[in-house]
Amino acid sequence: MTDCVPCNAIGSRITCDGEYATVQYVGNVPPTAGVWLGVEWDNPNRGKHDGSHEGVQYFKCSHPQGASFIRPKKANFGVDFLTALKRRYVFQGKLSDENTQEEALIIGKKKVELVVFESAEEESQLFKLENISLRDCDVSQAGRDGDILKVCPNITALNLSQNLFSHWDNVSDIARQLRNLKILDLSGNRLGFPSDPALLSGAFIHLKVLSLSHAKLTWTWVLHCAPMWPALEELHLVSNDITVLERPISVLQSLKLLDISNNKLIDGNQLSELSNLPALEKLILINTGVSSVCFCDVGFGSKSAMFSSLNHLSVDNNNISHWSFINELDKLKSLHSLSCQNNPLLETETNLETARQFIIAKIGGLRFLNKTEILPEERKGAELDYRKTFGTAWLKAGGNKDPNLNAPSQAFLAEHPRYPCLIQKYGAPEEGELKQQQPFALKNQLLTLSIQCPDKPEQKPLLKKLPDSMTVQKVKGLLCRLLKVPGSELRLSYESMKMKGVEIELENDLKPIQFYCVESGDSILVRW
Repeated sequence: MTDCVPCNAIGSRITCDGEYATVQYVGNVPPTAGVWLGVEWDNPNRGKHDGSHEGVQYFKCSHPQGASFIRPKKANFGVDFLTALKRRYVFQGKLSDENTQEEALIIGKKKVELVVFESAEEESQLFKLENISLRDCDVSQAGRDGDILKVCPNITALNLSQNLFSHWDNVSDIARQLRNLKILDLSGNRLGFPSDPALLSGAFIHLKVLSLSHAKLTWTWVLHCAPMWPALEELHLVSNDITVLERPISVLQSLKLLDISNNKLIDGNQLSELSNLPALEKLILINTGVSSVCFCDVGFGSKSAMFSSLNHLSVDNNNISHWSFINELDKLKSLHSLSCQNNPLLETETNLETARQFIIAKIGGLRFLNKTEILPEERKGAELDYRKTFGTAWLKAGGNKDPNLNAPSQAFLAEHPRYPCLIQKYGAPEEGELKQQQPFALKNQLLTLSIQCPDKPEQKPLLKKLPDSMTVQKVKGLLCRLLKVPGSELRLSYESMKMKGVEIELENDLKPIQFYCVESGDSILVRW
């Protein structure tokens, strides 16, 4: 701490008593003599006012109680990169206490192991470092030009999260000396707009993974800065101020993964703005308020040109409440993995297993749902059951077993766009197969069953409530996930509480368990 104020203090990041803030004003605040710093705290509860004092507005603050005036000697303006590095990794020719603890650099969900020296008698050991974490080390600048290149040029993964960067020039001064840098975490910093991002791109020419989470960024800011990252493949923007999306033009064209979770998007249909990212394979939209999506370039039954490479989509913890959202996803030609847990569409239904089967039937290319593999037997069972469940509605809407007379209404096709495909795949349902559409009205038909594994005594019995209309195939799908065994290897039978010692095989996968007169209190016996 010092009474000296840097010449470019306004806009700088500081810490004071363990709290982060941004300097918004330097000067006198009468009637008290001396220089003051007007700061806006990251934590508004730390402040006292809105940047004004005795009726004079010295600076503007985004929160009415988020500002304070402090003396310069209380402000920590940070240290240079190598000072922080040596504090963290080397102390008087020995490892610092901090570095003796196991540590990892985590970006997104990837864990990068950090090097820990067994001995560090000389600072030259820093030359060997490849993966570095300087999280929360008060780094604010590069230091003397060229020193980083001499001391630790081999860094490939660098965590600079929760530091004191406010200008991209300071970050680029570090990055251009790290010619192998591929992974960079700048989360928790408050970086402004660079005047000309393209001029800084040489510093990040090899950068593949960038995290800018918890940094109060907008999508407009991201697009403005994107020319700095010409080879970027992963961009993590969790918990920012992204509400509106715009189309990336000639930037982010090599991006394979984009995570904008915990940003409140105003409208889910904005997702089409991202559709021209040709390399995008994974899109993570957890807790963004998304409720709808539309790929309007094609009708149902056709594949969209939008998101041509997208194979994984995460939309957990959103406001999805209509099956039209799931119907639209079948238009994505490369989608094979979907995570959509904790949405009203599923939470309001009484039978989550049936909802899972509906999603499988509605998205033909799906191979993983909610991180669980969809086995061929489960897909077949889901599609056959969907075909039967809505067979009566199909007939009433103009469907017909005679292809020449088959003309279901547009309203039916909008609600069940894959139904024609299922008819083509399995044929029209026979009259005896048809049942009323009551996929979720099953509260009064739930059976309490004991799931037992006679050949596996170490496996404790499970009590499950299952609808009596559930097919044997669906039961197998449920059990293969619970027991973590392939569904194709499961053999099921049941023992009635009325006929102890007598097993009845559940031999037809397409029959509901009520077909075999299974009742509450009975035991399902599982073997593999």
